[in-house]
Amino acid sequence: MHDLDQGVARFQQDVFPAKRELFARLAARHAPHTLFIGCSDARVVPELITGCEPGELFVIRTAGNLVPARTPGADGVAASIEYAVGTLGVREIVVCGHSGCGAMTALAHGHDLSGAPAVADWLRLADTSVARTEGAADVPALVRQNVLAQLANLATHPSVARALARHEMTVRGWVFDIATGRIDELTATATAAGAPLAA
Repeated sequence: MHDLDQGVARFQQDVFPAKRELFARLAARHAPHTLFIGCSDARVVPELITGCEPGELFVIRTAGNLVPARTPGADGVAASIEYAVGTLGVREIVVCGHSGCGAMTALAHGHDLSGAPAVADWLRLADTSVARTEGAADVPALVRQNVLAQLANLATHPSVARALARHEMTVRGWVFDIATGRIDELTATATAAGAPLAA
């Protein structure tokens, strides 16, 4: 098991000194260029797979990389999207699903979630994705459909809709394959296949 205290000590002794100037700039300025919405899965590390430095990505991580459609009332995901787009002025949003997603696997295989009611309630946000997936227990297809559904949900957020209408921002859908490191980019018409991004 990784010792967090030792990790902090290594950061302070080795990593921080090498990036002291970067952190000095970051202390005075927060200007990420991209909002990255990914799964909470510990195997999906946005900065690692995109090669970004601290300060470049504004990250939201949720189980199943789900983005609830905009509704009235308090919502942490909606607040984070609004802040990233409306206040920070990100120029790109990426919604990233991934292979072997536990949330999508649970839905595709009809796992009993009665012992995890909060998880079950949250995953109902993927009902549209499940309905659009052809073939029972097809996890890869569900992962892709789910990314597309979340892209549609993003457009219901006023800050996103405004930025898109003004051509001030782009929105992208990705699927990250953990075993190979490959990232497929999905389009709004994609179903079972996407175009691989250049390595």
